[in-house]
Amino acid sequence: MSPCPDVDVSLEDVRRSFGKALALRGVSLAVQPGEVYGLVGPDGAGKTTAIRLMSGLLLPDAGRVRMLGEDPADTRSAVRESLGLVPQRNTLYGDLSVDENLRFFARLFGLSREDFAERRERLLDITRLGRFTERRADALSGGMYKKLALACALLHRPRVLLLDEPTNGVDPVSRRELWELLYSLVREGMTLLVSTPYMDEAARCHRVGLLYSGTLIAEGDPRALAREHGAAASNFEAVFLALVEKHTGGRAA
Repeated sequence: MSPCPDVDVSLEDVRRSFGKALALRGVSLAVQPGEVYGLVGPDGAGKTTAIRLMSGLLLPDAGRVRMLGEDPADTRSAVRESLGLVPQRNTLYGDLSVDENLRFFARLFGLSREDFAERRERLLDITRLGRFTERRADALSGGMYKKLALACALLHRPRVLLLDEPTNGVDPVSRRELWELLYSLVREGMTLLVSTPYMDEAARCHRVGLLYSGTLIAEGDPRALAREHGAAASNFEAVFLALVEKHTGGRAA
């Protein structure tokens, strides 16, 4: 498969193992510009491994990874300047305040004072963190912490944003607010890949890839997948369980 201008992120028959444990088993997927792609699956399915490969933090054992047509692990490539990453945990400095974390990441991205001042104000506004700039990161609620991590990843205005379980451990109200924020980014032209163990979040995505035990067992529009299995789009857990049973021949626990 040759690089396609209509694809922002792609995995092509990617395999990755850790010792004897096979984390990804020939996974292929493509994320189109301006869409929300959900990588959905339970813990241990391989979601974090896939995101680390897409961000260039890991190398595949086999297959090919492309970000905006380039190898994200190639240090000679400028693609990382167009990539934002929100890992699942340990993304911020807990002993720094909201404002200090923003300033620290702005220096990492090499932002000028003028650019930082402009982007800081906008990000504080859309994340509603403006009243908490002096609060330490380790004193924030789960939802506020995730919003700050997102704000730090957006400072350099990435074209593609990878989020590893951004709503994990977040209360329902904050989950809804985070998704509203993600939709606003897509409306501005950003491409998002979001991993989640929550089946109800599949219905929030334009397309999903269902990952189970390192294998992509289905991919497509979540509403179309639900119709195929006679379930409501809001009850995606039933769809996932049906696909797992089909994939394993009923041997899944």
